Amino acid sequence: MQAVTLAEFGLDKYIGLDFYDMSLVDGFNLPMAISPNNVVNGDRCRELKCNFNFNVCPNQRNFREVVGGKMVACKSACSALREPKYFCTPPYTEGVCQPTEYSKIFKQQCPDAINYAYDTKSSYFACKGRGKSGYEVVFCP
Repeated sequence: MQAVTLAEFGLDKYIGLDFYDMSLVDGFNLPMAISPNNVVNGDRCRELKCNFNFNVCPNQRNFREVVGGKMVACKSACSALREPKYFCTPPYTEGVCQPTEYSKIFKQQCPDAINYAYDTKSSYFACKGRGKSGYEVVFCP
């Protein structure tokens, strides 16, 4: 299965900051929450949650991952359509690559998640660790 919900972390990456995000660039298969613990909170340090409604997954062109007659994942346009404009590969680079009708579906479902390659301004989060910082990842919250 290619369509997966990802939790990504970079601990103590820059001036003591931990960076984290939730990515739906490949698709969605599992509700998830990420909760920072023992950190200094700021405007970019907070809990993230994603509960995707499978009913909004496009019907056309291999978006739906079905196993045993049951839908188990919704692929992103990148995974389902396999075209450069959805991968954001040349000539669709930063500044040229924009949200698509498909990535907007994912953004509406999970506003904090990265939904296409350059969806970074609203979807990266950072916390200042206190030496014992931690992050709880909960599946199916």
